[in-house]
Amino acid sequence: MKVLVADAFETSGLEGLKAAGCEVVYEPEASDAALVRSIASSDAEVLVVRSTKVTADMLDAGQLSLVVRAGAGINTIDVAAASRRGIYVSNCPGRNSMAVAELAFGLILALDRRIPDNVIDLRRGRWNKKEYSKARGLYGRTLGLLGFGSIGQEMARRAAGFGMPVVVWSRRFLADRAAALAVLPGDLRIRVLPTPEEVAEQSDVLSVHLALTGDTRQSIGSAILTRMKPGASFVNTARAELVDHAALAEAVKSRGLRVALDVFPGEPAAGGAEFSTAVLELPNVYGTHHIGASTAQAQEAIAAEAVRIIRTYKDTGKVPNVVNLSTRTPATHMLIVRHRDRPGVLAHVFDHLRAGNLNVQETENVIFEGAEAAVARINLDGDPSSALLQAIERGHEDILSLHVVKL
Repeated sequence: MKVLVADAFETSGLEGLKAAGCEVVYEPEASDAALVRSIASSDAEVLVVRSTKVTADMLDAGQLSLVVRAGAGINTIDVAAASRRGIYVSNCPGRNSMAVAELAFGLILALDRRIPDNVIDLRRGRWNKKEYSKARGLYGRTLGLLGFGSIGQEMARRAAGFGMPVVVWSRRFLADRAAALAVLPGDLRIRVLPTPEEVAEQSDVLSVHLALTGDTRQSIGSAILTRMKPGASFVNTARAELVDHAALAEAVKSRGLRVALDVFPGEPAAGGAEFSTAVLELPNVYGTHHIGASTAQAQEAIAAEAVRIIRTYKDTGKVPNVVNLSTRTPATHMLIVRHRDRPGVLAHVFDHLRAGNLNVQETENVIFEGAEAAVARINLDGDPSSALLQAIERGHEDILSLHVVKL
């Protein structure tokens, strides 16, 4: 199996792919038109990317059957286009959770103790202990979490170490908010609230850990930010698109919010480039360079997971962590065929289904002990007629019985 790696990737990951029997083409700088050409010329079956965008043109360019995002988010991949072409998309969720949580808590501490301003003044030769001795401290302060996946849970664990009670809103607990209490040990002080606005209202520090979807895009705006306490802290290490940055800038001005961001609208694609954004010009706003997942530990873990995905696909045809398979079959009826395990039986069934203009959505063939008989379960997009069923059953001596179940 040939694998094209079109982003920076750990040496351990490249070696792991080769050890798994893969032929590796490593082009970490390939993107846009150059990546289209690389996919076409390499005949790669698998594409591995981190931040590189994967477009429909790239998916059309060669023989790809799997795209692996060496990270959690998949917003840089045209998943819909991959699904239309029967190309698996997989990711590596949870492998960078600790790294992101560590940065988020570093930013929380930096906001409270104004660490960057301390450093700047000292480098300028200015001693200002009187000003920088005004930190509030974190003990007993409430940490609000919007989102409670693997990163949010790591945040809650760290909050416990700082003596911070935690309030949470998460879509996963909308139906059963009590379910959150089973996620972490009971000694962690966590309360699940029904709305993001209520979390914002009760938080001294509000940290964002939501996935980017159509529902969450620009969801953190004035309705949430104006509910925050004056002088409270706001941290976003998730996705820039989750936040209405105009509303955030207004909240900094009108409510004195302290803000720390690791993600920004219009980030450069290159690792080094000129960059400016209006929100960073405001007082009490800190920024880092979208480095939440960028620790050696996290990248090694992500590389190992990417290798596991590709090795499993190569050896079994199955894809761990696949994100673009239908969660519910579109089929309306299931044809169950009990038959002798002989060559040509299923081909006979499928030929008749095709003649009846019925599409097979999914199929499973289970073999009985001794390999003399089997049962095929065939999901169809319509109801086969009685005449078609008779033609199938009477047309082959190795068909023992068949019946239809409405799904």
